[in-house]
Amino acid sequence: MNLIYSLLLGFLQGATEFLPISSSGHLVLAEESIGLTGAGLAFDVALHLGTLAAVLIYFRHDFLGMARALLPGRAGSGAAAQQRLFWYIVIGTVPAVVFAVLFGDFVESRLRSPLSVAAMLAAGGLLLLAAERFGKHARQMGTLTLADVLLIGFCQALALVPGVSRSGITMTACLLLGIDRPGAVRFSFLLSAPVILGAGVYNLPEIVQHGLNNGQLPFYLSGFFAAAVSGYAVIAFLLTFVRTRSLAPFAYYRFILAGAVLLAVAV
Repeated sequence: MNLIYSLLLGFLQGATEFLPISSSGHLVLAEESIGLTGAGLAFDVALHLGTLAAVLIYFRHDFLGMARALLPGRAGSGAAAQQRLFWYIVIGTVPAVVFAVLFGDFVESRLRSPLSVAAMLAAGGLLLLAAERFGKHARQMGTLTLADVLLIGFCQALALVPGVSRSGITMTACLLLGIDRPGAVRFSFLLSAPVILGAGVYNLPEIVQHGLNNGQLPFYLSGFFAAAVSGYAVIAFLLTFVRTRSLAPFAYYRFILAGAVLLAVAV
């Protein structure tokens, strides 16, 4: 472990977590292509907490609004909307938790190969293009229903498979349901917070049991801050980008990356 290594992985995690191009897929491909390997559970937790910090800081007003709305005595249409959004985020997270518990080990052992990642990248790109082509882009995020959120949540659960992309599949689902691009991106980011938190703290008991590696704290911190800064920048960029442009370029990027992986495997 060194400073450049920790900064590179932190930047990669933060940048790809929120773009619809699969952070886990990029990390798998990085491991296979240039020899980057996992730096241990504690470092993985630091990266996830960095991306979580990016979401919480950028959407701090949303999360504070939901927290206030849950306090006793809160009433009115604004509080009701915030309460509904909170419960939609909770409900939308449940399928991902169930899927991770039931199939996490299988995915980890069977679906992390470059060929699997390439297939998921291409399939996700096709779905994203279909959502851009056939989605009506007419509904706002506030019109989401419980049925919509359940569907988006089940789609998010599929992102356990490297190459699918959590943000990509949830944005695609929102677009297919007719949500406009800014609303789709915003709900995808808000929905990410519990999943990123869960991924970050899942291994905490094991880390506490074995302790931290001596002398590695500076690298954990550098990875954390790199992931937080790049994640925040990408959130701001994408929310601005989709005001006037489609997500199609990211689908094309997925196709190019999938083709590059297949070519690399072939030779």
